[in-house]
Amino acid sequence: MTSSRLPGKVLMELGGRPSLQQMIERLKRGRYIDDVVVATTINKTDDPIAELCEKLGCTYFRGSEEDVLLRVLEAAKSASADIIVEITGDCPVIDWRHADRLIEMFFSGDYDYCSNVIERTFPRGFDTQVFPVSVLDRVNTLTSCKTDHEHVSIYIYTHPEQFRLLNWKADEHMRHPEFEITLDTPEDYRMIHEIYERLYCKNSDFSCEDVIKLLMEDESLIGIVRDIKRKNPLHK
Repeated sequence: MTSSRLPGKVLMELGGRPSLQQMIERLKRGRYIDDVVVATTINKTDDPIAELCEKLGCTYFRGSEEDVLLRVLEAAKSASADIIVEITGDCPVIDWRHADRLIEMFFSGDYDYCSNVIERTFPRGFDTQVFPVSVLDRVNTLTSCKTDHEHVSIYIYTHPEQFRLLNWKADEHMRHPEFEITLDTPEDYRMIHEIYERLYCKNSDFSCEDVIKLLMEDESLIGIVRDIKRKNPLHK
């Protein structure tokens, strides 16, 4: 709730519902996702997030604001999870189909980590990462670096000599790494709100392909956010 660039962004309205609720409902459609757990902080300013989760009957966990790795790890353990499918809270157009695909890919071999972000080919906003709780537990003991604990999985995918990694590359029609579809600024909200206005009323379960098709058909939408100065991205 205390985002420096867009305070309260996770509860901003999209399609008549808070952004966080849209994310929860989109992910709960996944065939392989057993539970959605919102990992928020113990700060009083985040009470509205906990209240929304209680209203929706959604599992949530409250932990450290600074040590996000530990918060995610403890959230997973509180739900007796074996596998974490990590999605950040600023991705309101996230697609459960991507989560399902990456879960299938993860279980297709002997992997420690599977995602679509090791090599950036998909637009930002569709980021999905799959890894065992045991791997994150191991990382928690391997590093005390502030950056590693702030960004949860960065230690895993930057140490390929220690972990077995698998990356999903976008096919040609989805290969738009230049697109930013994350909710971080007022301009982002304008664009994503317009995406919901055009797609959600027709199909509440609109896909990532629907989003890309819309942006390709109306370049003025992506133009809303084209000149935003982003923080240095961790995922290349």
